[in-house]
Amino acid sequence: MKVGIVSDGVYGDRAYENIRRVFDALWIEVEFPSTPIVDDMKLDIPLCDLYVSYVRHPDVALALIELGRPVILAISFGLGFLRQALEINEMVVAPETMCSLEDNTGIKEIDVFAKSFGRPEFKTNIIDGKFSRIEVLRGAPCGSTWIASSDIIGRRVCDETLRFFGLRVCHYCRAPRLGRTCDKEKAALIHVKQLLNSLEHENLEGLMNFDIKKLMEYKVNSTS
Repeated sequence: MKVGIVSDGVYGDRAYENIRRVFDALWIEVEFPSTPIVDDMKLDIPLCDLYVSYVRHPDVALALIELGRPVILAISFGLGFLRQALEINEMVVAPETMCSLEDNTGIKEIDVFAKSFGRPEFKTNIIDGKFSRIEVLRGAPCGSTWIASSDIIGRRVCDETLRFFGLRVCHYCRAPRLGRTCDKEKAALIHVKQLLNSLEHENLEGLMNFDIKKLMEYKVNSTS
């Protein structure tokens, strides 16, 4: 499957490097318009099976959507824009974060992509109360899942390590802090939740006071 990573040069480069390891990926750079509104915007770009859009201008994103191919909006412009996009092309998704994408959209190309990149999935091994191995089965396109996971190998399974893991995700994540539709804190929460899910089969008695059921009350106090 050919995946086009469409960017105006600011975001998407790290995702491209990771995606190209799995798919036939193509880096497509387009100009960022100098005006807020562009009439009759047209894109002359290579044909791909799927586009992942990191463009920051809504008119450029709409021109991409008008090509009629499946599109993942890695940079979203809100629900109103998404409704407009879906009227043009039904094969468009705008995940809350790229690490919240799942392979259940019903759009073949997007679901194939999301089996490798999206909401994190882990397989963990704990020895003597410490993370001895973390296999990332699926992770964020930016690569933060893999890097942050490697940072906690050898660390004790405890609340402090979970917070450290969330902070490392924030550090490596390319999303803004407290973004309108995507931010580092949401990405960190998703990663911590998924890591916790992978620990449900482990005997962690006495190691953690962390209540999985109250996960959404957990806050990652990032200063990144």
